[in-house]
Amino acid sequence: MKMNKPEFWDYKKTSYLSLILFPFTIFLYLINFFKTYKAEKIKKIKILCLGNIYLGGTGKTPLAIEFFTLLKKLKYKPVFIKKYYKDQKDEQNLLKKYGKLLCKKKRIDAIKKAVFMKKNVAILDDGLQDNSINYDLSFVCFNIDNWVGNGKLLPAGPLRENVKSLIKYDSVFLTGNDENTSFIKKNIRKINPKIKVFEAYYKASNIKKINKKDKYLIFSGIGNPKSFKKTIILNKIKILETLVYPDHYNYTNNHIKKIKDTAKKLNAKIITTEKDYLRLNKLQSKNIKFLKVKLVIQNKPKLIKFLKQKL
Repeated sequence: MKMNKPEFWDYKKTSYLSLILFPFTIFLYLINFFKTYKAEKIKKIKILCLGNIYLGGTGKTPLAIEFFTLLKKLKYKPVFIKKYYKDQKDEQNLLKKYGKLLCKKKRIDAIKKAVFMKKNVAILDDGLQDNSINYDLSFVCFNIDNWVGNGKLLPAGPLRENVKSLIKYDSVFLTGNDENTSFIKKNIRKINPKIKVFEAYYKASNIKKINKKDKYLIFSGIGNPKSFKKTIILNKIKILETLVYPDHYNYTNNHIKKIKDTAKKLNAKIITTEKDYLRLNKLQSKNIKFLKVKLVIQNKPKLIKFLKQKL
């Protein structure tokens, strides 16, 4: 059964629940410490990974789409790579809307297929902890609002790796709604003074299709529902009700009926995310709008220069 992300993961002060669960983090410490693979270097293709150490909701997928578009303009032949998970069809379908996606149980097999197809850049949406692959370039993605949450490893907190692991990476991407990032960048550079830091903000690209005179019920089953709601508010859309489900949630007809019934009682229209919308069938999606959001990369010339140096 899928569950919503625990709220205490993002508390700035350590909670009692986090303290109770802290002894269990030793297992992840040990796994990370003893995890040793002979990373395979694949010739004839450059491998770019957009991953995270904070579990979910860091903007990897929209960022992967922006990288794909950017690399195509730079005359590269990119391809999306994802490890196959049955419950992540939403992300797979979203990537397929923008470019070729290769999805296998092992990422390395998908990369080898990309070489056969004569692609020259593999863009991995997730996979930072896959030590079997020798990446040419890795971006550690963070959401500005959440940053590292309470700073604890799973299950006491949201981190897959200790934040000090940034010492081994050469680039970070901060995504959000154009918040102040000076505190975060200062902390990042304390860990790794040489690391490159890039930023991007969320922008609603189909806002003209949404009538701002109406009032709305919004629902989402994504890694960071706060960013979705914040983007809605920043675009001056009136929210009467917010429903939050676990990431990659599989909506049944009963779920959608309850959502529509609630909206009807409130005399409200319904908006969800593009990822959630792609999980709905034709009947379920009737009378439901989605907010199409893209990430706008700041200081793009700096990123292009960095990519050309690494790729």
